[in-house]
Parts: sequence; structure tokens; C-alpha cells
Amino acid sequence: MITINLDKAKSIAHDKRRAARAEEFKPHDEVIMKQIPGADAQAAEAARQVIRDKYAVMQVAIDGAKTPEELKALLPQ
Repeated sequence: MITINLDKAKSIAHDKRRAARAEEFKPHDEVIMKQIPGADAQAAEAARQVIRDKYAVMQVAIDGAKTPEELKALLPQ
């Protein structure tokens, strides 16, 4: 029988969540960091907030998961 350490699985799930969030941030980070003329920094920051909110909800769900199957269902694809 295989036993899964749920705390360790949650830690791995959070790492995957952070990596996926960072990937989604990249195009918006470029606009904000480089202050590209003609690019709307406010729109980029608004998009970043939407991403933050999405992953904050996922973080709470990961913390509340009771089984490895729940964790798998929550992970970004």
C-alpha cells in the first residue's frame, strides 16, 4: 500500500501553483518593468491583479484539500 504524505503533496502543489502564476505574470511584467511606450501599464497591472486573485483562490483550495485526488484536480494544467 502506498501512503501519500498530504502535507508534502500540498507543498508540491503550492510550488506548481507558484510556477504557473509566474508564467502568467511574464507578459505583464515585461510591460511594467520596461515601461514600453504605447503599452498600458495600468491595464497590465489590472491583468496581474486578476491573476493574483485567481491563484489566491487556488491557494486556499489547496490548503483545504483533504485527499491527493482533490489536490490533483486543483493543479493548473
